[in-house]
Amino acid sequence: MSIRNLKHLFRPGSVAVIGATARPMAVGAVVMRNLLQGGFSGPIMPVNPKRDSVAGVLAYPDVASLPMTPDLAVICTPAPTVPAILDSLGQRGTKAAAVLAGGMGPQGGENGEVLLAAMMEVARRYGMRLLGPNCLGLMVPGIGLNASFAHQGAMPGKIAFVSQSGALCTAVLDWAKPKGIGFSHFISLGDAVDLDFGDVLDYLGSDPSTRAILLYIESIHERRNFMSAARAAARNKPVLAIKAGRVAESARAAAFHTGALAGSDAVYDAAISRAGILRVRDIDELFDAVETLARSRPLKGERLAILTNGGGIGVMATDDLIDQGGQLAELTPETIAKLEAVLPCGRWSGGNPVDILPDAPGSRYADALQVLLDAPEVDSVLCMHAPTAIASSTEVAQAIVDLLRSKRQANVSTCWIGAAEVAAARRLFAEAGIPSYETPGSAVRAFLHLVRYRRNQELLMETPASAPSEFTPATVAARLVVEHALAAGQDVLSDPEAKAILAAYGIPTVETHVARTPADAGRMAKAMDRPVALKILSPDLPHKSDVGGVMLNLQGAFEVEKAAHAMLDRVARLFPEAHITGFSVQEMARRPGAQELVAGFVTDPVFGPVVLFGEGGTAVEVIDDSAVGLPPLNMNLAREMITRTRIHRRLQGFGDRAGADMDAISLALMQVAQIATDIPEIVSLHINPLFADAKGVLALDARIHIAPAIGKAADRLAIRPYPKELEEQIQLPDGSRVLIRPIRPEDEPNHHVFVSKLTPEDIRFRFFGLVHELPHSEMARLTQIDYDREMAFIAETIEPGKIPETVAVVRTVTDPDNERSEFAIVVRSDIKAQGLGRKMLAKMIDYCRSRGTQTMVGQVLLDNTRMLRLVESLGFQRGRHVERDVVEVALSLNPASRAA
Repeated sequence: MSIRNLKHLFRPGSVAVIGATARPMAVGAVVMRNLLQGGFSGPIMPVNPKRDSVAGVLAYPDVASLPMTPDLAVICTPAPTVPAILDSLGQRGTKAAAVLAGGMGPQGGENGEVLLAAMMEVARRYGMRLLGPNCLGLMVPGIGLNASFAHQGAMPGKIAFVSQSGALCTAVLDWAKPKGIGFSHFISLGDAVDLDFGDVLDYLGSDPSTRAILLYIESIHERRNFMSAARAAARNKPVLAIKAGRVAESARAAAFHTGALAGSDAVYDAAISRAGILRVRDIDELFDAVETLARSRPLKGERLAILTNGGGIGVMATDDLIDQGGQLAELTPETIAKLEAVLPCGRWSGGNPVDILPDAPGSRYADALQVLLDAPEVDSVLCMHAPTAIASSTEVAQAIVDLLRSKRQANVSTCWIGAAEVAAARRLFAEAGIPSYETPGSAVRAFLHLVRYRRNQELLMETPASAPSEFTPATVAARLVVEHALAAGQDVLSDPEAKAILAAYGIPTVETHVARTPADAGRMAKAMDRPVALKILSPDLPHKSDVGGVMLNLQGAFEVEKAAHAMLDRVARLFPEAHITGFSVQEMARRPGAQELVAGFVTDPVFGPVVLFGEGGTAVEVIDDSAVGLPPLNMNLAREMITRTRIHRRLQGFGDRAGADMDAISLALMQVAQIATDIPEIVSLHINPLFADAKGVLALDARIHIAPAIGKAADRLAIRPYPKELEEQIQLPDGSRVLIRPIRPEDEPNHHVFVSKLTPEDIRFRFFGLVHELPHSEMARLTQIDYDREMAFIAETIEPGKIPETVAVVRTVTDPDNERSEFAIVVRSDIKAQGLGRKMLAKMIDYCRSRGTQTMVGQVLLDNTRMLRLVESLGFQRGRHVERDVVEVALSLNPASRAA
């Protein structure tokens, strides 16, 4: 992932068109026409060895003949010519090219693969960025750049559209123009062999001309790059996506189209949400959603009140809201009393929806809306109106506009149903910046966009709770089990081996033993001296219950041995090819009223390990109630997964049945995620059933698939986990000990305390001004970091019997190209002069150097003499003055890599 040289692609000063021609309908002709008609102010240089000019512009026979080095080259020639053309451009110093031709890669057969490899080798050699191949090109309307063969241009605007499908690009252009929708960037990625979603998100996320980013996704090539870039961009501006291939048939078509694995749609859904992106289903919804987010105020909650002059349309909106999982506000007696005071006595609905009758004038609407806006139980209001002969639609709209002028923080949307009769009212709302929709369904869908966007943003910004009990996994013991099984040639762990893995990570299990023969099973049951469950062991029988391979409540040696013989007979008759390795004899778990759950993880071809949770039991596939999430998990993310299942409501308890221990279930999901994080040899883990009740959880059956690991454990995850290996304890000169470690989201409460204990001078030196406290959103940003592109080390006290306190922090933020990392450091005044600041900054220097970062920089106030002495003693040199009293210091970390 890199934004290196992207300015040459998106802000070029000159463009060369390789393969420009005057031949009608040829790609080179259309690109030349679009560039000339778009109003691009820089030189446009056509390259064609057979023509003196193209479209009235002087042409050049080859790249070497160009009078200047083009910033951007648009290559319109066939695939076999591309590598040689790129080599010529690289020799001239061109740093960006759009390759429009297809036929490179898997779709082009063996020759296509050869061409692709040659093209990429040339691009890497010259540090050239490539858009495509097999793409439509790009447009940046704000600078008049239309370097595409689209049938029409895009109008300037604040929305960036990025698509893997060229055909969809042309359809969106056709759709957007009559609606007056413009774009800051319009980018067709094509096969995205170099420039991918991650690169574009990094560029657009910090682009001031882009207000929102819209994505059309068929497949993701680099999971971690995508997640890191998407999470960073989504913190700055709305990011919305259509993910094609929701069903198996379309997923196969998408995979063929882009030449990449499609992956599970449920996993994409989880990844998109975790990245803070709002997913939508179609183009209409995509642009509706971005307009809604642009015009609406942030929601403070999810409870909707509906104000209407017609019961029918109010009921339709309510149906849509509840059907899609929304929440209708329940009006309190106090709010109802206030409504009765301003509405005709006995002539309104008396509840939500608030139906104030067809004759309602603007004053009645305004009075009722004021009450609802003041109601603490209402988070948003949908005002609806159907035209009547006894009330003016425009007058009602004007009354609402007038009221909302003084209610800048109010979240109100409108739905004026009809066409010509309500057109003037809709214009009033548009001019006032108030969201307006044509149907109850579209209005409700827009509100739910806000709800889902708010939830996704909360996943980015919330403070996760610590686990309710410490669990220190016995990772070494678990690895030994897996290594022994791999050495024995197994690809599936036995039931007792799987239980040993769970036990090593603190997941409660039942006592389980392995018997090789029916007689052995009988002896074990006698020794256990309590009711047992008998299960047949075979790598060929994943669903033992389906073949009668599970018997429950067996007592004593005779019953168990008899049941084992019966199982062998049954399996031999039904599945004679199955290899039987023995039996598991396990303690019969008696948990009356416990819910049966399923938990585990599988390895997705795109996003790596993904955690699953849902309703378990023998009918798990039929019930189909599950949610997925990306590891690593914390307690809040685990709880959020649980809430996305239907069984969540039953887990709360009902009737005389107590609710299940939600902390225990969430912790179990965290432990499952930790297994996926720590042991790359485990390909999948399936616990079914996982009993859950008020006493906690209990794993009865587990199946684990294994395979030799490829690469490091953490590298297979889409989100880099907490780097525990960077933890370090040190002793200070005064004898006290501190733990220096990477920051975690759970550190936010302690970080508030840390900031509160800084002296005014500490704060001025760190923040260059007076900061009394940081808001939750900013503190969450400081403690919830992406370890792939930023790092923060904190030092916390270690005193037996005392809660650790944060006493120092050093952090760096590195650009996507890993060239420059900016640091900041602050140490609490009461612990200074102990060498802690030097130790922490040195640790950060070592960390950045190990990552291959080239330069580390920081900004220091000139009167912060202690800091200047510290950084200069570590090799930093003073540079430019950022401001009159602020100097930049810099340290070269990897000069050899810069020279390369």
